[in-house]
Amino acid sequence: MDNSPTSLFDSYEQDFQQIIQSIRDKLDGDAKDQQGEQRKAALRRVEMELDEADEMVSQMEIEIQGIPQSLRPSYQKRIRTSKDDLQRYKKLSKDLHAQFARSDLLGTTARPGMGDPMSDDPYGPTSDRTRLLAGTTLLEDGSRRLQESQRIALETEEQGTDILRSLRGQREQIQNARDTLSRADTSIDRASGTLKKMIRRMYQQRVVTAAIIAVLLILIGIILWAKLWR
Repeated sequence: MDNSPTSLFDSYEQDFQQIIQSIRDKLDGDAKDQQGEQRKAALRRVEMELDEADEMVSQMEIEIQGIPQSLRPSYQKRIRTSKDDLQRYKKLSKDLHAQFARSDLLGTTARPGMGDPMSDDPYGPTSDRTRLLAGTTLLEDGSRRLQESQRIALETEEQGTDILRSLRGQREQIQNARDTLSRADTSIDRASGTLKKMIRRMYQQRVVTAAIIAVLLILIGIILWAKLWR
């Protein structure tokens, strides 16, 4: 098992590339070649895979925080490239959605029963015009929902980045506190050693003082004895 600091990043990037390849195949194949419900199903699968690819990019942004500073610039460039690919295919998917929606609407209005082609009303009977307006409203609503989803995704990404930044700051604070405690322990050990030396010197001085006093007492005793016995 690869325990290098870049192994998880590489794994997520590989999954991202596989998902992007699958999206590319669907957009170039099924989404264009199929019709009706099959085409809609292909586009729904593309949307699901775009969400998965977005999640892979988020995981890559998380893993890059644990990569050494010396290697990080090249991996940041790879993340930017992945984001560009993801945004390009999101735009392509959105454009295909809009294109197929317009095609379906135009296909509906071109069917027989629209009304007299010589009529001054280009939309035919009122019911057909109502359906066209309803389809247009549905398309605009879908576009608004897509934009709202993108906005929420961007906000979520920013919040995740802020959380990671906050966690990194807290980790640095904990590391600084640990270093401060280590220095305090060293200072306490040094002070303890100094205090022990002072205590040892104090006892030595007491012994020397006691010895001097003893010698003086002995000398005084000798002097007194000599004077008394003369």
